[in-house]
Order: sequence, then C-alpha cells, then structure tokens
Amino acid sequence: MIHPKLPAIWYGGDYNPDQWPEDIWQEDMRLFRKAGINVVTLPVFSWAKLQPSEDTYCFDWLDRILQLVQDNGIYVCLATSTAAQPAWMSRKYPDVLPVDIDGRKRTHGSRVNFCPNSPTYRTYAVRLTEKLAERYGQHPSLLIWHVGNEYGPHCYCDTCAAEFRHWLRARYGTIEELNKRWNMSFWGHTVYEWDEIVPPTNLNGDNRCFQGMALDYKRFMSDAILACYQAEYEAIKRITPDLPVTTNIWGLFNGLDLQQWADRMDVVSWDSYPQMNEPMSQVAMRHDYMRGLKHGQPFMLMEQTPSQQNWQPYNSLKRPGVMRLWSYQAVARGADTVMFFQLRRSFGACEKYHGAVIEHVGHEETRVFRECAQLGAELRELGDTLIDSRLRHEAALLFDIDTWNAVEITSGPNVDLDYAKQAQKMYKAFYELNVGMDVISPLSDFSGYKLVVAPVLYMLKPGVAERIEAFVKAGGVFVTTFFSGIVDENDRVTLGGYPGHLRKLLGIWVEEIDSLPPELKNRLVASEPFGKVAGEYSCGMLCELLHLEGARALAVYGDDFYAGMPALTENTYGEGRAYYVATDAEDRFLADFVRTLCERSGLEAPLEAEAGIEVTQRHKEGKRYTFALNHNARPAGVRIDGANRDLLTGRTFAAGDNAELEAYGVLILEEAER
Repeated sequence: MIHPKLPAIWYGGDYNPDQWPEDIWQEDMRLFRKAGINVVTLPVFSWAKLQPSEDTYCFDWLDRILQLVQDNGIYVCLATSTAAQPAWMSRKYPDVLPVDIDGRKRTHGSRVNFCPNSPTYRTYAVRLTEKLAERYGQHPSLLIWHVGNEYGPHCYCDTCAAEFRHWLRARYGTIEELNKRWNMSFWGHTVYEWDEIVPPTNLNGDNRCFQGMALDYKRFMSDAILACYQAEYEAIKRITPDLPVTTNIWGLFNGLDLQQWADRMDVVSWDSYPQMNEPMSQVAMRHDYMRGLKHGQPFMLMEQTPSQQNWQPYNSLKRPGVMRLWSYQAVARGADTVMFFQLRRSFGACEKYHGAVIEHVGHEETRVFRECAQLGAELRELGDTLIDSRLRHEAALLFDIDTWNAVEITSGPNVDLDYAKQAQKMYKAFYELNVGMDVISPLSDFSGYKLVVAPVLYMLKPGVAERIEAFVKAGGVFVTTFFSGIVDENDRVTLGGYPGHLRKLLGIWVEEIDSLPPELKNRLVASEPFGKVAGEYSCGMLCELLHLEGARALAVYGDDFYAGMPALTENTYGEGRAYYVATDAEDRFLADFVRTLCERSGLEAPLEAEAGIEVTQRHKEGKRYTFALNHNARPAGVRIDGANRDLLTGRTFAAGDNAELEAYGVLILEEAER
C-alpha cells in the first residue's frame, strides 16, 4: 500500500483530542514525534461534537487539530465518526435505535448501536460524511478515509423485518421458491404471503427450527450493514475519488460476510487483540485471513493495544518485547501499518483502563512508551523497504463465513463441533512446521497451489465441488474432514449419500456419523505407516462410518462396533490425490499427517528454526525478506541458508550460520531472490 505522501510503514493509531483540553494537544505532538508516530486516526467517535444538534455542525476544533498535526509532520486517517450517533438523534428519531433478538428495543448509548436499515441513520450519516469530505478532502495531511468502526451488531425491528422481506423477494423471486429453499413444509412452516415472514428471533430461546431463515437473515444483515458503509464510501468517492477508503474489521467474525465486504474496501484493515495465553497460530491465521480477503494485497493493522486491554476476562500486560514482536508478526504476514488503540489513555468511561502509548501519568518515562519509541525508530529506518511486498504460498486453507454460520445454526450432531476451532486446529499443524498458508474463500482461484485443505466443509456452494475436482484432476492435493459436503447454500442436505458432491472425488460413502461426548474416545490406527503417520492416535467427538468407493484406507478405527472401518482415506483422482479424515483426531495425528503431506508435496519452511520461532517471507523487486519471530520467553535460534543481512541491526550472516534470537526477538533477513 505505497502512498506518495507517506511511502513508509504507517505507525500511530486512534487519537481522541476532543476528550482533552487543547493545552494538552501540544504536549501530545511532542510525545508523538518522540515515539516516531507518523499517522493519527481521528475523529472516530465524535459525531456528537461535530453535529451538536440536527441543524448545527461544528468543525472549528477539528480544523485546529488537523492544522496542528500537519504542522508537526503527522498524517491523518480521517474517520467519518458515524459509529455512534448523537443523543438528539436517538431521542427525536426512535427508528434509529435497534431491537435485539429477544425483541427489546435498545436505549441510547454504547457504539454501533443503530438499526442499519433506519432511513434516518443512513441519511444523517451520509450527510455528515459529505460535509467532512467537502471540507477536508484536499487537506495535505489526509492519507485515507476510515468509515464507521467495527460494524457488526444485528437488528430485529419492524423496519428490518420489512426490508428482509424485500431482500428475500429479490433473492428468490416467488414465495414458492422460498418455501422450497427453506424446506418450510417441515413442522408446517409454509407461508403463502411475503408479509407472513418474520425475522428469526429467539423463539423459546432457540431459533434453530428456522435454520434456512436464520442463515439468510445473517446474510441479509451483512448486506444491510454493508449498505451503510457503501453509502458513505460512495459519498467519499464522489468528492475524493483518488483517496482510499476502509473500515476496521474486528477480528475473525461471522456476523458479516467479510469476503463480500472486502470487495468494497480499497484496503482491508482489522483490529488485533489476542489474549496473553492465546496460541500464536490463531493470531497468525487471522492475519492470513485478512490478507486473503483481497487476494494477497497488504492489509492495515488498524488497532492493537500497546500493552493492556480492558474488556477481556483477564487483562494482562504485554511482557517486555511482546508488543514489538506481535507488531512485526503482523508485518511478517502482510501488514503495511502498525497502529494502536489508543495514543493517549482516556481518563474516564469504559476504556479508561485500555492501554495507550501515553499513559495516565502523561509523560514518556514509562516502559510502554520506551518500547513504542524503539519500534517507531526501527520502522522509520525500514522506510519503504517492505511496503507492498507480498507473501507467496503454495498451500491454502479454505475458510467460509457461510459454512461457519450454517454449522452453528444447524441442530446437531455434537455441541462441541466448532467450525472455527477445527480450521484453527488444521492451520496450527502447518504453522508449527513454518509452512506458509493463504486463508482463502472456497470461491477463490486454487490454480497456484499444490495443497488445499478444507476442514469441515459442511456447506458446498454452487460450483465449489467442481472447482475442487478440477484442482485435484490437474495434480493438486486436497484434504477435507468429517462433516463435509453435507448441505447446499440453504442448509438443505444433498441427497444420495454423504459427502454429497464430493463423494466421487473422495472415493467414499459415509453411512452414519457417531457423536461422542467428551469422556468417550476411539482410536485411529494406521493400517500401515503412511509417512510420519504410524501407530495409534486418540480420536473422538465425531466418528464417521464410511465405505470405500475407490479410495484406500490409510487408517482405521480401533474400537467399538465399527472397529476396522476406514478413518483416514486417500483417493487418486486424475493427476492428484484427495484425502478424507473421518474423525476428530488428536493434534499429534494432524502434525504427523500434515508433515507427510508437506514432504510429499515439496512444501517446506523458509528456514530451519527451533520450536517457538515463527518464520515467514515477503517478496519484492527481486528480493526476499525472511522474518524470524521468537515467541519463546527464552533465547532460541534459526539456521541461515544463504547470505543475509538483518534489516534491524545491520548484522550479516553467511549460509550455515546459526543466529540466536533473544526472548521475544525478531530478525528480518534481506536476501536477493535465487
């Protein structure tokens, strides 16, 4: 994301000067310069101050702060402030306030607390956005527009119900087609008029009897919220067509169809808030997912905390070096920005204990500030070296929001079946080998990959099975697991035997699915060694009873009445191979299985590294940049495979050297492409 005004890694974050007297602004500028901050995001939550009444706008204070940051050589990510409407709007126009899934109308307060289908909200949001774009669109410090903030909450009001019916009519055309798609003859749910359709609210605490409807309502809400963003986006583009526009995604979230959203964002941005003890593989997967949303384009790390959060159950400090390490992890996986929430810690309200570059003490003599200043100096030295470099991977994980929602909404087969956790479990096996993966949609192009994995591919959208078949037929390796190929895009079972349209490719037929409570386990037993897969492994949760239809069994069940039935299969299809894992096996099995697949597919880590060191590579203009990130609380090493220079220290290495990283240390090795 090279920008002619600031061709460097953007470093800064959310700044809320309207929460402070103006005499503090000057001190903030001094501290920002000292920390190396070059971008501030403002004014994210200032609608009430920008528009104190329906007919009054006030921009004088924003004029002054923009002039001040310009005078100090700082650039701006300018937010539209539409994430929290003013109190006068909620009071005068109650259609703005949302209704929750239990039918309770929300009162004013919090943020993103509006009905996305409210015409009042949309009108005033676009009007404010237009005024900001007209006033500041040519400001010399403006780099990018930031629409809204962390979109997501859903609404179930009468306005949304009416719009849902319009959305359904456009999607299905006739009431007969809708009844068919939702299988409404079940339990006598058939409807004969569009007005008979109501949103799937919490009927007796459970809306799973309306699975097709509930799935479509999530899609509808994503579209409705996207329309709010899109209206502001278009207003900005009419006035400032050459400036990029984004909005911040708040993590791996299934309340929005993020793939569809990314298509409307000029650059993907997201907020990363891992817990202290969260596996780094999960954080890495989220970065890879965000990068994959725009087909490998660099993304923005819009928010992270310099140290402490305030909203998690246990808000631990980031240990010395961890903020720097996690910042470089984002860069290593495709971020071209490192930004924080927040730059100065609020002194009141719900985020007063959320960490910041400038703590409540108000000066630079803190550990957190010193670490931020160190990182700022390093990023300044890196300049534009890494900007717009790309990652190149030959393995991909298919991840689909619709499938996630469908697995959550469906009734059965096991309460412990969690789509996101299964994806993370598979990803972890590659992460621990330092074999890079892209995280992509099932509708993406597979042709550049050697290996594609799709755990719990429960829903097959139109054309996906055919795309996978073509990939394997041309020589690719495909892996999927239990509970795959079961339903279509409306959560209707594909008849003719599981795994539906994948049955021919996989060479199997699944007859039954056994669901085990946590205390019961089975064994997965390798029929004969398959690479690293040998011996016995624990398995459970779901155990599918399947029959071979051309595939061969690589492992079987060890216990229960289905002992000896296949649990891991391989099928040759065209020039490639397709694998099926029929049960939820322990991590040790996945580690051995994935290592075998990688070895047979010629996939390997960029560097040989000790456990706990994450290794990735970015490529640009004939050079490759290898990141080694030590997540251990102790020193650990990597083996250098060619002549390299560390961009952070200037130290040079020869092929065969062992480089030791301090606890939470980072290397960025520059080398000409071979």
